Amino acid sequence: MTNRSAAHTSFTIVRDLPAPPAAAFRAWSDAEARRRWTECHPSMVREHSLDFRPGGLEINRMTGPDGAVFLVEARFIEILPDQRIIYAYDYRVGDLRTSASLVTVEFAAGGRGTTMTFTEQAVFLDGYDERDERIEGTNEGFDRLELDLQAALTRQ
Repeated sequence: MTNRSAAHTSFTIVRDLPAPPAAAFRAWSDAEARRRWTECHPSMVREHSLDFRPGGLEINRMTGPDGAVFLVEARFIEILPDQRIIYAYDYRVGDLRTSASLVTVEFAAGGRGTTMTFTEQAVFLDGYDERDERIEGTNEGFDRLELDLQAALTRQ
């Protein structure tokens, strides 16, 4: 029998984004914009689809140079335009589920344009406790989001 475990954790990241809430929200809801700032491993072949509505799915399937497949599948629970997104997702390596999470993203006017508060409640399964890597990867994505929003402002 396989030894099973569940390590629960949560973390919050607050970002001061250089765009109004509608633009910050659009970066999450527009498939092309979301693809730009969430792509983190250029060496992987990526398939991405986004059905941004309550009950809709976002699927990210990445295949590494060695053929390993990584799958992130998210289901949107609540979407309040320009205010809040709630979704749940799981992360799989091959056929093995390594984590499941509930995420809340809140947008409020403030700072340079938008204060975005991202809260993730995660359970890492069967020894795959990768909390620090998850936080680091999430912050790297938000760095790219910030650059993308800044670039959009300069194009206006």
